[in-house]
Amino acid sequence: MHAHGAHGYSHGPGHSHGHAHATSRVLRISLGVTAVYIALLVVAGIRAHSLALLSEAAHNLSDLLALLLSLVAVYLEGRPPSATKTYGYRRAGVLAALVNSASLVLVSFLIFFEAFRRVQHPEHVRAGLMMWVAAAGVVMNGAIALLLWRSGNDVNVRSAVLHEVGDTVSTAAVIFGGWAILWTGQYWIDSALSFGIGALILWSSFGILRETLNILLEGTPRGMNLDEIERAVRAIAGVSDVHDLHVWSIGSENHALSAHVKISDMQTSESDAILREINEKLGRSFGIQHTTIQLEHEVCETAHACVIAVREEGR
Repeated sequence: MHAHGAHGYSHGPGHSHGHAHATSRVLRISLGVTAVYIALLVVAGIRAHSLALLSEAAHNLSDLLALLLSLVAVYLEGRPPSATKTYGYRRAGVLAALVNSASLVLVSFLIFFEAFRRVQHPEHVRAGLMMWVAAAGVVMNGAIALLLWRSGNDVNVRSAVLHEVGDTVSTAAVIFGGWAILWTGQYWIDSALSFGIGALILWSSFGILRETLNILLEGTPRGMNLDEIERAVRAIAGVSDVHDLHVWSIGSENHALSAHVKISDMQTSESDAILREINEKLGRSFGIQHTTIQLEHEVCETAHACVIAVREEGR
């Protein structure tokens, strides 16, 4: 028996619920700690007349939103596929990361505006209180960032980690700024710190924005090269051509591939062996676990997708 038409194969994605449960627990703990620290920052910022502390409160409020959205996304991503959501809710985390990073851009511009106003009209800052509250923030944000980093590596969790790392760095800068105010008596340092915090927030958001938009636009996943994938498939014995190759992400850590692969006219059992080898290589070398591959032994005439199969000369 020979395979004369298109031959397809689909390999479903694997699931890992243990990581999701651990991530969810870390996110819940982080939410509670962050909420308490935001209240502390607001009270201390008002009492110390420090825009830097209030900027940190805004920064941490965006973190609170980030953590909340991440928690919701982890729950949604764990829901199984259905007849109407055949991939499940794997892009919920990507959408959460997009909202997080977009909110950070808005927060940064609000900080720039207020810092510019404060430069023109400096206010007396209680630098000692400013330093103690910032020191508590360094410890808290550093601990949360470490816990999140150890709990998962998808784009949603990484966006939350970036928030926390950014907070750790910016609160450390507030400590040095408070010391500089105590030493020099120059209150404009508080506004300068706020500009720096705003710039850090803006920078940290752009990388996540680019990656989430690339996933939503079904671009080639970060770190993957189509030419390398094509060469790897072509190197398999029995494969003579690869075309109409597409690779995209279902979620940040769940990649999919579709392709047309040309082989010789052979028994179905032989073509199945080639198909298994292709999928094993894609999974092992590129982390692609969901594939739809059409095997064909006829010439495929098209620019972008196979719509007409034409028999080769002599067939």
